[in-house]
Amino acid sequence: MDLVPALEEPLKQPLKSVLGPATAKVMAEHLGLHTVGDLLHHYPRRYEERGQLTHLADLPMDEHVTVVAMVADARLHTFASAKAPRGKGQRLEVTITDGSGRLQLVFFGNGVHKPHKELLPGTRAMFAGKVSVFNRRLQLAHPAYELLRGEDPAESVETWAGALIPLYPATAKLESWKIGKAVQTVLPSAQEALDPLPPALREGRGLISLPEALLKIHRPHTKADIAAARDRLKWDEAFVLQVALARRRHTDALLPAVAREPAPDGLLTAFDDRLPFTLTDGQRKVSKEIFDDLATEHPMHRLLQGEVGSGKTLVALRAMLAVVDTGGQAAMLAPTEVLAQQHHRSITEMMGELAEGGMLGGAEHATKVVLLTGSMGTAARRQAMLDLATGEAGIVIGTHALIEDKVQFHDLGLVVVDEQHRFGVEQRDALRGKGKQPPHLLVMTATPIPRTVAMTVFGDLETSVLDQLPAGRSPIATHVVPAADKPHFLARAWERVREEVGNGHQAYVVCPRIGDEEDDPKKARKTAEDEAEKRPPLAVLEVADHLARGPLSGLTVEVLHGRMHPDDKDAVMRRFAAGDTHVLVATTVIEVGVNVPNATAMVIMDADRFGVSQLHQLRGRVGRGSAPGLCLLVTEMPEASPARQRLTAVASTLDGFELSRLDLEQRREGDVLGQAQSGARSSLRVLAVIDDEEIIAEAREEATALVARDPELTDLPGLRTALDALLDEEREQYLEKG
Repeated sequence: MDLVPALEEPLKQPLKSVLGPATAKVMAEHLGLHTVGDLLHHYPRRYEERGQLTHLADLPMDEHVTVVAMVADARLHTFASAKAPRGKGQRLEVTITDGSGRLQLVFFGNGVHKPHKELLPGTRAMFAGKVSVFNRRLQLAHPAYELLRGEDPAESVETWAGALIPLYPATAKLESWKIGKAVQTVLPSAQEALDPLPPALREGRGLISLPEALLKIHRPHTKADIAAARDRLKWDEAFVLQVALARRRHTDALLPAVAREPAPDGLLTAFDDRLPFTLTDGQRKVSKEIFDDLATEHPMHRLLQGEVGSGKTLVALRAMLAVVDTGGQAAMLAPTEVLAQQHHRSITEMMGELAEGGMLGGAEHATKVVLLTGSMGTAARRQAMLDLATGEAGIVIGTHALIEDKVQFHDLGLVVVDEQHRFGVEQRDALRGKGKQPPHLLVMTATPIPRTVAMTVFGDLETSVLDQLPAGRSPIATHVVPAADKPHFLARAWERVREEVGNGHQAYVVCPRIGDEEDDPKKARKTAEDEAEKRPPLAVLEVADHLARGPLSGLTVEVLHGRMHPDDKDAVMRRFAAGDTHVLVATTVIEVGVNVPNATAMVIMDADRFGVSQLHQLRGRVGRGSAPGLCLLVTEMPEASPARQRLTAVASTLDGFELSRLDLEQRREGDVLGQAQSGARSSLRVLAVIDDEEIIAEAREEATALVARDPELTDLPGLRTALDALLDEEREQYLEKG
């Protein structure tokens, strides 16, 4: 008799067989919960104590909330309406309080009868609904509610959680307490949960068992229960994820690769000899790490992090030249056509005659550097593909077009991916499949990533950091321009742009939206943070027109955005780079890689609509030459708003690592980790990437040691099950993203 499947069954049971089809359907569609195990891992977001109430004063707008409060007042109003012309329309207004604030509930029509009977002054209940504003007051319209009847303990709070009421991440279709009741139904199955942690690790760290942790997180009697459960469940999340990454590293390390040692007097030496400056210590150190990796017979997997302008492209180019010296080819993958063209231009400029292989005037060691993008003409594209197949081209720079099946390489030795967060793991793998043997991989990002996020999102890569700016980079001053409070500040901003142009420099103006008819302002409105957000975000086309006619009349103003034809985009960038255009009004297409040293000023309109890291990236486009840079963050947000505080933080520091930490604290991890385009990263429920740095680092060590001892995890069926669930989610998420 086979006992193993019987062990796994209870948690794999579909919810519809336990809770009934209607509830199961809502859980699957709205919360992504399909099995008993999924529901047991849907943890409470927070807990209410019966004696201690939620602060109504702190309710977030437009969010689905659950509050515990007492009815202070209830009034039934009768009124005439189109549906009830004789004054038979009814509206019930109930005021609830929790001591910190008051909140109005409204019920209309046929929905008033039950609450009118039940919500009498003095009654306590849990209310759930979406917070909105009516007549400048917060309200919940038609909230669902559950009475808390103290006198009948079997019926009330006790059934959920003794003294602590768990509040679950809920949806409009399923209130927190209904989820709580469903959890109670499946909780006995927690006893069957297979433990993913090795016993020695669990005992060594004094962690409770998984069944006990699940019981305590859903039905805690004390705050200590919650803490013990969370400590244990954090370890599960960190450890399972780190084992998945360690196994990936282990498998990658077993792959064969061609060792690429740079020739002593080849293309790399010739290139270094013509550099007009010396490399920084940081560039030398990182280059050595990369060259050491390239010289091994297993594929390099390295993440190169560097602040905007720290010289990452130069480090990557030297690695590419080293590979070309060994007879191999190198491919650089960029997220956008603008960026691919920009890289192609700057690399051919840096290399000079060394990039003219096979041409008259090409240097002795020269190679060919080709560009390959989706919008190229057929003839140019065919020639580029031929150069790659024959090995004539040592370096190719391109967009996703490089991944297509038709593209063949003669001997692909190195893949450089720029701005990793725009590529999924699967796209990296597709490109790696182009080599006779797996090529070496270098991933570059200008978004500073705190160490823990690097360990979590890019845990299958070794990390190098370039944190030193090359000599000759100028400081950037950043200021917030409060356009609504102080309109004259905005007028002064345009004067500053004129002054920069008057001194022979150029400026960028960045807007969140393009402004042609394909934009839907209604969508833009939905991000309401407050009244100032009711208008659609400012658009490139409108702002450019306004500036050219008004504050910047007489200057050459051009626009650049993602929906322009690639040739037009390239022409605009060339004119701006050549200094023919004074002011470039653009969307965030200029966020990465655009390099015009003569541009010294940037005005970001509706700056509150951008994330912290994005603002930092954008700002890095100025101050790239010898003249100091100026970045002005224009916003209509009131001074006390979180959006305004975010902008003040950006203005106060140029340290990208500091800002990315702040960014992470303000956003939920899922957003940041989701950029890696894989479900495993957003499967974190209790683990907080910033706060739990120690756990992640320790879990990584434990996971690496375990996988080295036992790559197949033979003795840990619970860990294998948890990994299957995690990787299954990862694959599923990737497929959804297409």
